[in-house]
Amino acid sequence: MSREQNIRAQESFGDAVNGGKLDAIKTVVAAKFVDHDPAPDQAPGPEELINFFTELRRAFPDLNICVEYLVADDHNVCFAYTITGTHNGPFHGAQATGKKIKARGMQIGRFEGGKMVERWGSSDQLGILQQIGKLPS
Repeated sequence: MSREQNIRAQESFGDAVNGGKLDAIKTVVAAKFVDHDPAPDQAPGPEELINFFTELRRAFPDLNICVEYLVADDHNVCFAYTITGTHNGPFHGAQATGKKIKARGMQIGRFEGGKMVERWGSSDQLGILQQIGKLPS
């Protein structure tokens, strides 16, 4: 697939997460998808991404992931992002605080046939936990 098709697939993924229409992830993530930096207890496949983002949106219902910088080729889409939201549900053992969070992250996605097949990434979860008062700053 082309660079542009992979970028469109990544944008569709982002739209699904930001809009809370998480079943749409299945249209752009391959059944054999492997996350090389999974959340605890996350198994391979698009369903596990849907479960992860369901929990994240439960904790931060106004979750927004904003791409700040993106670079892509015919196989990979890499981007830096900022995640924002309001802590209105349980997150890693912390009950809702109503506090706003803002954190940075990066992701590399490898695509085949217009679908993401692998992902490597990292976000500032420590910063999020500090912002909601779960950990000292």
